[in-house]
Amino acid sequence: MTFTWYLQILWGAVTLASFYAVFKSMVYNLHMFQLEGYRTGDFLKWMGKNADHYLTDLTVLVLSFVGLCANRRLLAFGALALFVALFALMIANRAKKEKKPLVYTARVKRLIVTFLILEAALFGVSVWLLTTERRNLSFIPLGLCSACVPLLVMLANLINKPIEKGVNLRYTLEAKKMLASCPDLETVGITGSYGKTGVKFYLYTILRAWTDTLVTPESYNTPMGVVKTVRGGLKSYHKIFLCEMGAKWVGDIKELCDIVHPKHGIITALGDQHLESFGSVENIIKTKYELADALPPDGRLYVNWDNERIRNNPPMHAFIKYGFHEDADYRCSDFTVTPTGSAFKVHAPDGSVTDFETKLLGEHNVLNITGAIAAANGFGMPLDDMRLYVRRIDAVPHRMQLVDKGAYTVIDDAFNSNPAGCHAALSTLKQMEGLRILVTPGMVELGDKEDELNEAFGREAAKCCDKIFLIGDKQTRAIRKGIEGEAFPEKDLYVYEDFGEAMKKIYSIGSEKRKIILLENDLPDNY
Repeated sequence: MTFTWYLQILWGAVTLASFYAVFKSMVYNLHMFQLEGYRTGDFLKWMGKNADHYLTDLTVLVLSFVGLCANRRLLAFGALALFVALFALMIANRAKKEKKPLVYTARVKRLIVTFLILEAALFGVSVWLLTTERRNLSFIPLGLCSACVPLLVMLANLINKPIEKGVNLRYTLEAKKMLASCPDLETVGITGSYGKTGVKFYLYTILRAWTDTLVTPESYNTPMGVVKTVRGGLKSYHKIFLCEMGAKWVGDIKELCDIVHPKHGIITALGDQHLESFGSVENIIKTKYELADALPPDGRLYVNWDNERIRNNPPMHAFIKYGFHEDADYRCSDFTVTPTGSAFKVHAPDGSVTDFETKLLGEHNVLNITGAIAAANGFGMPLDDMRLYVRRIDAVPHRMQLVDKGAYTVIDDAFNSNPAGCHAALSTLKQMEGLRILVTPGMVELGDKEDELNEAFGREAAKCCDKIFLIGDKQTRAIRKGIEGEAFPEKDLYVYEDFGEAMKKIYSIGSEKRKIILLENDLPDNY
């Protein structure tokens, strides 16, 4: 057999392995890129934090230069090593059980097409080199096809950027046109470091039986999420549009306000969430108050007066206060836990006092309901008329959602944990009778304060819980430090890498008391 045929057989074997490795790596990296919001900078940071995952890619990259070997024996050995490395790359990117799988949106499909064109170009170079006197070098572009998938994903995103901007602009203009065609529609912008989704759904539950109301579903709080809601759901008969507004960067709220032009607004809290991307508390305040800046002079702005940062940094726009604070315009009082949930009173600005009951637990839920009551009253709905609808309010999924499992009770607070939310959840757990168990991977996106706040979370958890299960050894070290600082019994502290294994252990624990299991935060797959 001639050297040329020998080389072609090696090339063919590596090619087959490379094709499959590219496919597995593409799906994995696209998934992580999507979870990082298609932001190249965030994806690069994520790659840096997870550099160990890319050791196999680096190995493939190094071995792809096997073609530089002039010696046939070294070339054969190197090609075999490259073949093995490609199989290792497939294993490293194998399909796993995902909390939020890759969503094949139109944008992702366009990314895949551009990515495959780039891959085809590299493969074409490899084929061309195989037909020349430099056929040894054909392994280099072939290896790059597999080793450089993350870089090619980012390059494809860069190439597609003008297309994505054009598509987004077209859809945004359509949404703006639809909103402009409804002059009587009053849009309520709802933002805050936490609590905004709860206030939005509580307000929707109260208002929808009273007037035609459109709401952004789930956590649709990005520009394209809002635009999709308007294009797919806005009707001429809608009178109120409840628009949740999320933000991770300065200017995000302004961008949303420029689309929907809110008449009224609700600011639920100023906290430390997304501190890593905002960079400072001052930027968080500035961004959340972009909503207040966008309101017309006659627009109503409701603020959570229990939030210390709001009290210390009040917005420039005139505002209406709600909360337990004695200076609140809509003041909540007499909070009690009942066998079916919670009971409380709301004192309105006109001096009236109304009794309310809800199926929800926790003062923070009652606080958010009070904000919804205040906003609904601003539209003219009497407080007495709201009592029935407040009783009908269900927990927002994964936000202090109480789930009765027969032999045990689960408090599902898995969505986007933050310092205030952790404190509220632990306070609720502390009030409940039974074997109190915490399951958590800790808090993220808190910048330089992440370890400090997680350690404080651990100290508080040690005072409230009978058993604590931490998910992820590396991620939860700061929490563990706080727990150990409170002399929490070592036998009652567990660390698991897998949530499912932790739950199996919890189920196996014998107890005369009813188990109360708090699921605090559930990190996405990119963590």
